[in-house]
Amino acid sequence: MYAFDYQRASDAKAAVAALNADSDAKYLAGGQSLLPTMRLRLAQPSQLIDVTRIAALKEIKVDAKTVTIGAAVCHADVAGNADIQRVLPGLAGLAANIGDRQVRALGTIGGSLANNDPAACYPAAVLGLNATVVTDRRRITADDFFVGMYETALEPDELITAVEFPVPERSAYEKFHNPASHFALVGVFVAKGADGVRVAVTGAASSVFRATALEQALSANFTQAAARAVTIDASTLNTDMHASADYRGHLIPVLAARAVGGISSGG
Repeated sequence: MYAFDYQRASDAKAAVAALNADSDAKYLAGGQSLLPTMRLRLAQPSQLIDVTRIAALKEIKVDAKTVTIGAAVCHADVAGNADIQRVLPGLAGLAANIGDRQVRALGTIGGSLANNDPAACYPAAVLGLNATVVTDRRRITADDFFVGMYETALEPDELITAVEFPVPERSAYEKFHNPASHFALVGVFVAKGADGVRVAVTGAASSVFRATALEQALSANFTQAAARAVTIDASTLNTDMHASADYRGHLIPVLAARAVGGISSGG
């Protein structure tokens, strides 16, 4: 590690002002991705602006139609929130299986989305549920937020303040994870609502994406058999030391079918 300055922001406006005053500064949320890259000197910010003590970013609000989660809420608090478990169990279940206990205690939803790791779980929930990412200056729809590998629509100084999830009729997430990191080799989020079915896939490509073939099949026939019958084009999927593109393509409909099974049983 190397020398850097540290400050805690009192509110979102102060955090943004501090970052604008120093172009080499970085926001610090859970630090689960940033701090390891700093230790490897792959990132060398001049200062860290801690946003985890901003009260407005720690709030969770739940009603019959919307779940609003502050950007600094940690994964464990999403997983353990009784209201989220009641109205949006698919999201609570996803959060409960991110990383290990330490990661869930420190990692935040806003940090995960801003980083947009290709194998992170939260992007699948945001895209699958057609959520809205709220920042200090605008609202960004899920379909517009994720741009590419580690890329989002955020401006360099823009701060995520909350995420708004519409409550679907049913939802579920299934993940085939790396046993060491618990990142998704493939993760599939299925959401069924009044407007139809959305299916989002993480871990399989350079960024989270919607599986339109599965959406069409499940909108016509919401069954496990319909999901399993879909063939995924693997030409744009990842091949790495953990799995081939063809294997990932095989896993996507299998995991989608499991998610549909969980939804059908009330999961």
